[in-house]
Amino acid sequence: MFRSVKQNFEGMLYIFPSFLLFAIFVFYPMVRTGYLSVHMTDFQGNPTNFVGLEHFRYLLEDVNFQQSVKATLLFVLYTVPPTIIIALSLALLANEKVKGIQLFRTLFSSTLGMSVAASSVIWMFMYNPAIGVINRIITALGGEERQWLLNPDTALIAVAVATVWMNIGFAFLILLGGLQNIDSSLYENAKIAGVSYMYQLRRITIPLLSPTLFFVTTVSLIHAFQTFGQIDILTKGGPMNATTVIVYSIYREAFINYNFGFASAQAVVLFFIVLLVTIVQFAVVERKVHYQ
Repeated sequence: MFRSVKQNFEGMLYIFPSFLLFAIFVFYPMVRTGYLSVHMTDFQGNPTNFVGLEHFRYLLEDVNFQQSVKATLLFVLYTVPPTIIIALSLALLANEKVKGIQLFRTLFSSTLGMSVAASSVIWMFMYNPAIGVINRIITALGGEERQWLLNPDTALIAVAVATVWMNIGFAFLILLGGLQNIDSSLYENAKIAGVSYMYQLRRITIPLLSPTLFFVTTVSLIHAFQTFGQIDILTKGGPMNATTVIVYSIYREAFINYNFGFASAQAVVLFFIVLLVTIVQFAVVERKVHYQ
């Protein structure tokens, strides 16, 4: 009995530093955000008056918040599927055993080593209507110049393209690792049987890679809902709130308008949106995952 208690106590000591970090940087901010979401606050973020669910009621009627929800969902749609598809295609290519493939593996994963700020500045110059390389290529092909980041019809897509480029490196590395863990004897047997490459892809590669695909998809979805840096640098939520996703709306309400209670209410809504998406992922998509 004493030995068991001692072992449990030692185990608690090992996990205590991690638990302390989670308590300080995760659990306390979550509880504090929920507390502020039902209060009015002053300019320093201190709660003043209890308002209950008044902030959430206003959110349902706020046109700007509805637009930010729409922008967020569109941004997720524009970024997650293309990132997974492109990264998977590159991983399949880089998994081939040909001479010099290591160079391409390095190139495909190079975006992982760049910060969001540096990448956003690069894309800002590329989208520049006067000196940007994108407009120069378009005009060279006979097209017309565009104000990519200043046009409400193209701004969100432009930011999404930059985001896909930033996220490909991470997804590529994870998917490549998953591909390299697949038993090569399965492909050798398939070649002996004379089956096509597409058949191998459908019957061997995708099913055995499904746990990795599930992980990358879940992480990419959560990351897309939390995107902030490139939007702040490239468009600052504009033009006409076309790129104001929920995270940027939270930032603007809290640190520009100093309305911390309303911003906290938006953060709570975003938390439940991400939680719902994650639950759906595990409830629906995970059923098609083959772990063996």
